[in-house]
Amino acid sequence: QVHLVESGGGLVQAGGSLRLSCAASGRTFSRYTMGWFRQAPGKEREFVASITWSGGSTYYAGSVKGRFTISRDNAKKTAYLQMNSLKPEDTAVYYCALRPSYSDNYDYWGQGTQVTVSS
Repeated sequence: QVHLVESGGGLVQAGGSLRLSCAASGRTFSRYTMGWFRQAPGKEREFVASITWSGGSTYYAGSVKGRFTISRDNAKKTAYLQMNSLKPEDTAVYYCALRPSYSDNYDYWGQGTQVTVSS
């Protein structure tokens, strides 16, 4: 089993920054993609960003591109999401997820961390 634990959420004013972390433990995989998703109240969960095992490829939702940066430290089994220029519409519960190389899906999810951006 894989356990993912997010941290770093909180309350910030619009224009501010936060850095989320996602630490993985338990079963290990040779290679896996890490992703960040978010879910705002009353809305569907949406993709935010992802990063491949090597870190050579990153993908972002259009709404966060240029403001958020995803990164990872494989030695620490940790992924990060640096969020700058935050907007009230970024308010959501943020989840990290892991997709093993053999899977087309994100099979493992964290419990989420709340990010609230005040105007």
